[in-house]
Amino acid sequence: MWVCIIIGSDSDAEVMTQACAALDEMGVAYEMKVASAHRSPERTKQVIMDAERDGAGVFIAGAGMAAHLPGVVASFTTKPVIGVPLAGGALQGIDALFAVVQMPPGIPVATVAVGGARNAGILAAQIIALTDESLAARLREQRVSMAEAVAQKSKKVERSTRQ
Repeated sequence: MWVCIIIGSDSDAEVMTQACAALDEMGVAYEMKVASAHRSPERTKQVIMDAERDGAGVFIAGAGMAAHLPGVVASFTTKPVIGVPLAGGALQGIDALFAVVQMPPGIPVATVAVGGARNAGILAAQIIALTDESLAARLREQRVSMAEAVAQKSKKVERSTRQ
């Protein structure tokens, strides 16, 4: 099982590569493609259909401003879709956040923070880990590493005037 990442424009790639990095760290296969909900709706549909046929288990869609792409992706698949609202325009991503979280009943899109592509990659890995115990173990190891890193950072800054 792999992850299909769809972005509406090549300008979204810089942020969305954070999802790729998270998936790389977990050893999860992915593809990233450009397909616009507005400028290339037929291509968008075809990318989704091809990905499903080829075994994609989760979709991540990044979009800014009106942010229709995650909802359009969800309308063409029953696989989990994770929307990444992207900063841009006058509202710097708040409009995209509202657009992505306000999907109509029956067409859910899981949503991460504005620019939260890394968390989208991790969430996609967690979804796949439901049926992949070795991936689940890698995710648990990552959590342990994060906790150890926090403890190390604390040691660098700990101070006390208590007697």
